[in-house]
Amino acid sequence: MRTKEPVDQKSVHGQFRNVRMTQAGTYLIAHMNLGKVIEYDKDWKAIWSCDAPSVWHATRLKNGNTLISGNQHGFVREINPKGEIVWEVKKGDLPGITINGVHQATRLANGHTVFCNWTAGVKQPDWPAIVQVIEVTPEKKVVWAFREWENPDLGPASCILLLDEPGSAENGDLQR
Repeated sequence: MRTKEPVDQKSVHGQFRNVRMTQAGTYLIAHMNLGKVIEYDKDWKAIWSCDAPSVWHATRLKNGNTLISGNQHGFVREINPKGEIVWEVKKGDLPGITINGVHQATRLANGHTVFCNWTAGVKQPDWPAIVQVIEVTPEKKVVWAFREWENPDLGPASCILLLDEPGSAENGDLQR
């Protein structure tokens, strides 16, 4: 894929993490290096964008909004088509849980959000204090938080595939 967007020629690592095809046949790209999400049409013309510092993941939701995650900025946001934040969980919002680097985020059918909390900026000996995966309600109440650093040591969590909801992402049934 070629775009006219500037890229970091020194390091491809930070260019982008996730590309999603939407139900409309457009491409939603989390441009980490640009600090924004850009939606492209089938001819790779930019048709929508929103600012998102260090964005790691973006998914178009069934309601037309976009769920994004902010990597080391430590947030999960739902953005409306105007680019406005309509819902957010960020550092400091969850008592007893430190949000570090938010990677993949998934919106469940019940409206809850599950997201992966990576170990950004934390030295390896301190990783066991990190909660790796968290489910929150729309009211930002923790449903469950997963921390597993011993047997089995699941390591830092970037992505999770939830298998308990019927449907397929390819058909637009799932919001991930």
